[in-house]
Amino acid sequence: MNNRLLLLFIFCATGLSLIAQGNSSLFNCLKWRMVGPFRGGRTVGATGIASQPNVFYIGVNNGGVWKTNDYGRTWQPVFDGQPTGSIGDVAVAPSNPNVIYVGSGEGLQRPDLSVGDGVYKSVDAGKAWLNMGLNASQQIGGLAIDPTNENRVFIAALGHPYGPNKERGVYRTIDGGKTWENVLYFDENTGAIQVEIDPSNPQVVYADMWAARQGPWENGKWQGPKSGLYKSTDGGTTWKKLTTGLPTFENGLGRIGFCIAPSNSNRLYALVDAREGFGGFYRSDNAGESWVKLSDDDRLWGRGDDFAELKVDPKNADIVYDLTWLFGNLQMVEKNGLQ
Repeated sequence: MNNRLLLLFIFCATGLSLIAQGNSSLFNCLKWRMVGPFRGGRTVGATGIASQPNVFYIGVNNGGVWKTNDYGRTWQPVFDGQPTGSIGDVAVAPSNPNVIYVGSGEGLQRPDLSVGDGVYKSVDAGKAWLNMGLNASQQIGGLAIDPTNENRVFIAALGHPYGPNKERGVYRTIDGGKTWENVLYFDENTGAIQVEIDPSNPQVVYADMWAARQGPWENGKWQGPKSGLYKSTDGGTTWKKLTTGLPTFENGLGRIGFCIAPSNSNRLYALVDAREGFGGFYRSDNAGESWVKLSDDDRLWGRGDDFAELKVDPKNADIVYDLTWLFGNLQMVEKNGLQ
């Protein structure tokens, strides 16, 4: 995924906030433009700071972490001194914007990828970094920080992309990364790709477990039976699988990308990768207890095993952004030879 598409999230949220404060017609002349940084490769991690709207961070699959202090006008690499440049996610503590966690390793299952060496933390807004462990996890695709406690963090560790390893699943720290507890683990083949904390209740946590492998003899099509969306209501100590309305392993279930509406945490959206007829765009109105498929349009979810990113407008739970739509339309253009 390129950084232009990832930054769409940030600027959509900013634009909607401005529109809500004044006359929306004032924004009719605005057009999207590339703000950088100008570099090659995919970008799957990006975040901003609500109290500092001029500051963004992006995590680049093979380019480290970049920071802007001027709304994207200029960018500076802040991670070049570290032994890995492969980044799966970047998160800033809502309660302390100087605290940043970075998950290294792309957190993807695709033929071309690179791995990392654990979790990194900065306590001075990206000036210095410390490796906080989980070195064997290889791919960390998701981070979630308690909005009220910078020391309580969840990590989604996908694990070895080509074979089994034990350092996978969902990890939790309550001491700022000094120690980690593996709170959701099934086996050496099943990792975690995403973890999110309910913004209205930090004791509610969701995680997507994904069993997949990229061994060349398996052609990237191997999927395990433990994949699925899980929920904890006691801060990550115990978990249950959310199944009502969602595809099963027998339906070819793979990765699920999901998001929680900040203005209504009962509303969840999900992109579900599964066989034709089962994969699609899903919604839940009861905090994940049941799901309804809203669309099976391939342009919405067709890159589900590679790219499953959704974001909800912070004030309107009915507005959701699906970047797979952009990729899906590009794929259709390429397939049909359209301009």
